Amino acid sequence: MSSQGTAKRGRSSNYEYVIARVRSRRASLFDDDDYRKLVRMGTGEIARFMEETEYESEMNALGSRYSGVDLVEYALNRNLAKHFDDLLRWSEGALYDYIARYLRKFDVWNVKTVIRGLYADSDATEVEDDLIRAGEFSERRIDQLLNAGSIEEVVEQLDDTVFGDSLAEAYEVYEESNVLVPLENAVDRAFYEMMLDGLPDNPEIDSPTGLYVGFLEAEVDFRNLRNALRLARSGADVDPSEYYIKGGKLFDAQSLAQLASNFDGLVAAVRESTYGDDLDQALSALEDAENLVEFERALDAALLEYADKLSSRYPLSVCPVLSYILAKEREVDNIRAIARGREAGLGPDEIEQELVIL
Repeated sequence: MSSQGTAKRGRSSNYEYVIARVRSRRASLFDDDDYRKLVRMGTGEIARFMEETEYESEMNALGSRYSGVDLVEYALNRNLAKHFDDLLRWSEGALYDYIARYLRKFDVWNVKTVIRGLYADSDATEVEDDLIRAGEFSERRIDQLLNAGSIEEVVEQLDDTVFGDSLAEAYEVYEESNVLVPLENAVDRAFYEMMLDGLPDNPEIDSPTGLYVGFLEAEVDFRNLRNALRLARSGADVDPSEYYIKGGKLFDAQSLAQLASNFDGLVAAVRESTYGDDLDQALSALEDAENLVEFERALDAALLEYADKLSSRYPLSVCPVLSYILAKEREVDNIRAIARGREAGLGPDEIEQELVIL
């Protein structure tokens, strides 16, 4: 923990100031019409389009070293890190702590990205393109992970982090099954345990801590949904309850295991839950999903929709900030998918299926 972070935690939360800044940033995000324009552009046109948006400074700074999709990707990642660094710079008190904890999700992303790259025997430069340097890991730590020669070496390098114990245990299962799910789940589980550590079990629902916990509970529920479907579709001979992540309110380990192979039952469980009233549009998309990719896109859209509803309901809380983080991630993911799809020669309709559009 930095001395600056320690000092910020000791102050009062400055919700009004941070939320005003966040609303301004949120207004500049790409909308669905922008994505529909981009899917019909070539990679050079996409780059020029981005130069005329709030990505201008990153595109100009990196334009002499990169071009095409590489330029777009590096600009996206640098811009994302800049925006989230700004959130930490602006915030104080408990709000700073909530945001700092939440941004460690990018440590999770980076660990998973490195592990997936090693599993697929991908080139290190391709893996580096996908990293988002917005979490708590130092540049040195990330570079060490990138230079690891095996998944086992990654697990060893993370021994002194919050992921260490979970990963070490999961690695034994991975060696037997050669399936990545145990490793990825171990990283998720350690992250959410860290996020909820030290917070009260039953805070008042509309208190600052209660809203933060409620937001995390929703994320855990949606992560459990995703994992259950992935396990069911993977064909691996594993018990879904073994990969249950504690902290949500929609499932327990047993009910999730029972529903893992029952797609209609999973969607019905969400519709009948506390999320149901807020997710009518998203649940219709879930019901219409024809494959795992479409289901996961619909889940992402559902979580975004739920986050936006919480932001509207509690405008002076951490919810608008966390909702903005999800929305910014969605923008970066969508632009990346469009640029990669165009480079691969995919048509507009094919690319749109890869996007999270509300």
